[in-house]
Amino acid sequence: MKPTLSAKLLHALAPWRNAPAWHIAFSGGLDSTVLLHLLANAEALPPLSAVHVHHGLQAAADTWPSHCQSICDRLGVPLRVMRVQVQPGASLERAARDARYRAFTQVIGAGEVLLTGQHRDDQAETLLFRLLRGAGVRGAAAMPVHRPLAGGHLVRPLLDVSRAELVAYADEHQLKWIEDPSNADMQFSRNYLRHRVIPTLTERWPQAVSSLARTAEHLGEAHALLGELACMDLQAADQPSRFPWLGLPSLDLGPLRELSDARQRNLLRHWLAQLTRLPDSDHWAGWYSLRDAKGDAQPLWRLADGALHRCGERIWWLPRAWSEFSHASVSWLDTQNPLELPGNGVLTIIGKAPEGPLAVRYRQGGEMLEVPGRGRRDLKRLLNERGVPGFVRGRLPLLYQGEQLLGVPNLTGLWAAPSEGWQLHWMPQSCDQGLS
Repeated sequence: MKPTLSAKLLHALAPWRNAPAWHIAFSGGLDSTVLLHLLANAEALPPLSAVHVHHGLQAAADTWPSHCQSICDRLGVPLRVMRVQVQPGASLERAARDARYRAFTQVIGAGEVLLTGQHRDDQAETLLFRLLRGAGVRGAAAMPVHRPLAGGHLVRPLLDVSRAELVAYADEHQLKWIEDPSNADMQFSRNYLRHRVIPTLTERWPQAVSSLARTAEHLGEAHALLGELACMDLQAADQPSRFPWLGLPSLDLGPLRELSDARQRNLLRHWLAQLTRLPDSDHWAGWYSLRDAKGDAQPLWRLADGALHRCGERIWWLPRAWSEFSHASVSWLDTQNPLELPGNGVLTIIGKAPEGPLAVRYRQGGEMLEVPGRGRRDLKRLLNERGVPGFVRGRLPLLYQGEQLLGVPNLTGLWAAPSEGWQLHWMPQSCDQGLS
């Protein structure tokens, strides 16, 4: 016996039955209306609420919040209406989606679930759309059933349900839903696929939609396997650096070199996915140039949200904001307390500080430092000896007493003699402090 739509839905949602709360992304359209009706009439579920995001992009949308409120009132489901501003850009669809998900992240609490109503036909459209844009396995996997969102989960429990099944359920229960006028606008690529391309395909291949959705599922499995392979390869490359205080993501280049080009790209896609928008296939030449540069070079590969730097046999991720700090000299009057450096973290003297007045400056070139047991040494040569990455040298806060350079932080031996009893430590502004 074929399972009912309610049974299919509850089976798909079984892994999240113990979540603190479920929130339905409720546009008022067919799919979210059916999803809301199904769950509002189910028993023993987590606390259920609905979220309607009002974009304000068209006059007709002004009546939708009241429509959604009336449905939620009838079903006894709390509704939250969130009004958002859509940022102008090349793609109105993408901008509206980004605004919508920014709103959702404000709703989802730790461990809670946001349910959206995308169905099998949506999955087929997404696959076609991405294939036509030249997507790789990750993109062609289309929409996953589940992914993390804020501190909780985004779940699409209807991906195995056709639009025809949703319409049949809505008609059976005499549900009313909103028809968005923009869904008929052929200037939007998805609408063109939905109204022109997919009907032509199904006329020739009646199972086209379910076959495309099944392909997306297979590609999702392939993407998951590639992720597992990347994690295995990453174990060898993700070794601690000699400068853990930098707080920047980095990898050992040696283990990467031992992999094939395809596995290198797979590992880097996996690693970079949390750091930046990924490059398309035409831009991977930058990786090969960085990887194959001479050992004494310091090449970089610029990406959307920062750059990958190579220093010796290590690669480092630098967010775009890394270079955004003040190079101005800072007087340090109260050495008993850490010194906040504008955009550059915190500097601390451990032990009895040298007599003042003290100041913090940044490299200009030609600095000399009195090194215990070695006499006066050129700072550039000292940093070369320690292998300090080039990108951090201009950011190192240097401690001065008048015109005398007293010390360089975090590099043992590049401050006072042990008999003077103080050390200089610097905690840079890290990715966790807003650089990512």
